[in-house]
Amino acid sequence: MLMSDDGRDAAQGLEYSVAHALRVAETWTAWDGKPIAVEDRIYTPHKAIRRITDHLVDHLAELEARVAGQAPLADHWHASAITTPADLAPFTSEDLDEARSRLTRLAQIWSVRLRALDDERLDRVEGDAWTLRQVAFHLDDTYYADAVGDLSRG
Repeated sequence: MLMSDDGRDAAQGLEYSVAHALRVAETWTAWDGKPIAVEDRIYTPHKAIRRITDHLVDHLAELEARVAGQAPLADHWHASAITTPADLAPFTSEDLDEARSRLTRLAQIWSVRLRALDDERLDRVEGDAWTLRQVAFHLDDTYYADAVGDLSRG
C-alpha cells in the first residue's frame, strides 16, 4: 500500500503533479519569450519541462539502484541553476505533445514501480537516505510548473 500516515497515496500524488504540470503547460504556447524570475532563478517553459523530467529520471535511477542493492550514482545535475539555450526556445504545440508523451510515460513507470514494492521496501531506512516512499512523495511537488505558471492569464 502506498499510503502515507495522512492517507495520501504516493503514486497518485506523483500522477497528480505530472497531470497538473501538463495542464499548466497547455498555456505555455502563449509564452512571450521572456524568462520568468522566481527568487534567484529564472524559468521558461522548456526549463520547467526539463527540470520536471530530470527530477523524475534522477529519482527513478536512485530507486532502481537501491532496489537492486547498488549505490545510486552521485547527483551532478546543474538543475535550475543554469538556463540553457534550448530552455529559451519558443514553446510550441509540438513541444507540448512531446512533453505530454514523455511525462505521462515517466509517471506510469513510477506508478507501476511503486505499486510493485511492498510497504517494508518502501519504508526501509538505508543510512541517511530518504525512504523510497519519502522519495516518491518528494516528487509530488509542482514547483517547476508553478514557477512558469498559467500563461493564459497574462
